[in-house]
Amino acid sequence: MPLTMIVTRDVEMRYRGFLTSVMLEIAPGVYVSPDMSAGVRQRVWSVMKDWWSQLRRGSLVLVWRDPASVGNLRIETLGEPPKTIVDADGLLLVKRK
Repeated sequence: MPLTMIVTRDVEMRYRGFLTSVMLEIAPGVYVSPDMSAGVRQRVWSVMKDWWSQLRRGSLVLVWRDPASVGNLRIETLGEPPKTIVDADGLLLVKRK
């Protein structure tokens, strides 16, 4: 079960309350879980997507370890341009779609 991180910016307080019930808030708007299962991660992100589609305020970034992805990382975003991780001759870069 890999480390999962969610970063929030300019979102309603309901996100903070929900996220602190399932993750640690290590800095304002930065939440981590050292061993969140894929099922829990998907359910948490589903709640975030539902709220964001209704409220359309702020942004959220979800990052977790995914051995099948470039750099073993996967990124999902809400309220920001979609991003992907690319390998540029061994250097990992974030590309906006």
